[in-house]
Amino acid sequence: MTEKATDDGPAPAAPAGRKAAPAVPGDRNQSSSLRRALAVLGHVRDHANGGRGVPLGQLAEELGLNKSTVLRLTGPLLDEHLLDRDRETGWFRLGHGALRLGQAYLSTLDLRSVAAEHLRRLQREAGETVHLTVWESPGIVYVDKVEDETNVRMASRVGSRAPAYCTATGKAILAWLPDTEVEAVVDAGLRPVTAWTISDAERLRADLGRIRARGYSIDDRENEPEVRCVAAPIFDHTGEVTAALSVSGLISRMTAARVRNLGPVVAQVGLRISRELGSDRQPAESTGRPPKA
Repeated sequence: MTEKATDDGPAPAAPAGRKAAPAVPGDRNQSSSLRRALAVLGHVRDHANGGRGVPLGQLAEELGLNKSTVLRLTGPLLDEHLLDRDRETGWFRLGHGALRLGQAYLSTLDLRSVAAEHLRRLQREAGETVHLTVWESPGIVYVDKVEDETNVRMASRVGSRAPAYCTATGKAILAWLPDTEVEAVVDAGLRPVTAWTISDAERLRADLGRIRARGYSIDDRENEPEVRCVAAPIFDHTGEVTAALSVSGLISRMTAARVRNLGPVVAQVGLRISRELGSDRQPAESTGRPPKA
């Protein structure tokens, strides 16, 4: 007798040597419907016309579906409030159920947890120390550090603070903060830490402009005389810069040419972490402004 699933649990596995039963056509149909329903949801998310929504005809045409099929697929999405439909226009837009899902996802996110594997992978690829910092005006706080034990260890430590104006991660954050925050850093003083520290306000503002254009920052011996760093910003789900990551090493290994090569790599890692945090930030290159060395 063929075993069947019951309310008490799934059907038992087929005995050894017996082939598993083929997938039920109804299961495939349900999977296909789910994929198409998710495609409808994604299309509404991406083409909401400034919040007004998407017309039924547009959904059907651009997804290659019949209007009746779209209406059938949107039924469960409307029931769960993942979609709403305007009573006057009939256009579809995201519902408050989508917001609840987003909030539930964001509540589970922790910067260090999200960034951890990215930092470890970057450290293996670069072979240098990798830092993760957060903004605490007028400076930054180190919240994670991954280093190669075979190299000379950096003086930084998790929990310590450093000025923003002379560190790569600090400048990576400053470049996307409001002018008022930059002015607060300037007002706090730009004390030279090394002979290479940018201690002039106008030079600092010019450097921040270059950072925004290319997507990453450089600390060229500005905080430690024998160390170069390259860093990139990290944005949260609101689009605000909240953190940064960097690769740091002795100038004998971190040559100017290597820093330029690592810059776009670090920027991409920052972008990936930002997206996992819910940001829709695009690379600096997409703005049309050419990267500068």
